Amino acid sequence: MSNWLKTILFIIGSALLTHMPLIPSSFFRNLDTMVHEFGHAAMTLALSGKVMYIELYADHSGVTYSSITKAWALIPVSLAGYFTASLFAWFLFSAYARGKQRFGLQVMIALAVLSLVLFVRNMFGVTWLVGFVVLTILVLTLTPKWLRDFYYLLVAFICLEESVFGPFSLIVYAVQSSRRAGDATNLALHTGVPAVLWALVFTLFSLWCAKGAVQAFLGRNKGVKTSSPQPATPSYRD
Repeated sequence: MSNWLKTILFIIGSALLTHMPLIPSSFFRNLDTMVHEFGHAAMTLALSGKVMYIELYADHSGVTYSSITKAWALIPVSLAGYFTASLFAWFLFSAYARGKQRFGLQVMIALAVLSLVLFVRNMFGVTWLVGFVVLTILVLTLTPKWLRDFYYLLVAFICLEESVFGPFSLIVYAVQSSRRAGDATNLALHTGVPAVLWALVFTLFSLWCAKGAVQAFLGRNKGVKTSSPQPATPSYRD
């Protein structure tokens, strides 16, 4: 089976699993939104712009209000959201493949705290960030390893799914109305390239990152299954 086919099947499976009634996936979907908006904010600051504030909403959408003095800077700022979210999902699975789940959780907490302190100002966004930080700290410090790993993979799978289906939905929105495609619309207005093509760029990049994430996950599990203890080597001392 090709790696691309594995990736597509893996993403579909992730979507089905994370939408099961017993899994509180709705709460964690805002992590992808937070990372997306954080990407916009970080790129704005990197290009000497000003971030006024970020708002996160209960429907898993978000918006970053910023001011940029250079017109061309809007292009990398608009690209940064979906690119950052896709790379973050890949990072989570790469960390898992190296057994660095604790580090991955610490990165989640750090990004949430930075977003809370520096950017997010609306009531829902602040409440969600506080809840996510507290819950993740409790999982990181008080739970057994099996439960911590389950929590980590749940969040990672949700981020992977959202990082792919988010850009894919932009294609649908762009086809229906070029002015309803979010970041793709902004890019279209400032470049002349149709929004649907920008949505396709976001989707292809997300699939490339998802392929890397799936390979990291399957590689980790394959290594665990195929590894076997080495026979003990006797040592002698005169």
